[in-house]
Amino acid sequence: MKTLKTIMLGLAMLVVCSAVKATPNENDKDNLTKTHAVNTYVAAMTQGKLAGLNEVLDKSAAFSMVRGKQVLSFDKKQMLDYLQSNKNTEQQCTTSTSVVENGANIAIIKVDMKYDNFTRSNYVTIANTGNGWKITSVYSVFS
Repeated sequence: MKTLKTIMLGLAMLVVCSAVKATPNENDKDNLTKTHAVNTYVAAMTQGKLAGLNEVLDKSAAFSMVRGKQVLSFDKKQMLDYLQSNKNTEQQCTTSTSVVENGANIAIIKVDMKYDNFTRSNYVTIANTGNGWKITSVYSVFS
């Protein structure tokens, strides 16, 4: 039952993300909430929908991925380039999100992408940057 609730929450977040206005304007800071940042990230990773992703990533955002005993690191530009090359590619996975930490100025959200043979867990750190809530780091592990 808990898994079903988590899946439904993830799907609801995707629906909300799809309804969010994607055109940048002067009021984007008002749209840069924790929920918007997570929804935008999930849509980019699972559906290849990149609208708004650049705005929710901090300029110094770092991405790390553990593969075996090796840690791969990427910056914002490298990640955006990779996602652009896979734009509109929908992942064949079930996605769920859960809050690991939720503070006044920082939050850590766990985004699980469950495939047939493995799960990719993304630990997404979101911070209140003064220019809205932005993703500052993503740490991915595979199990």
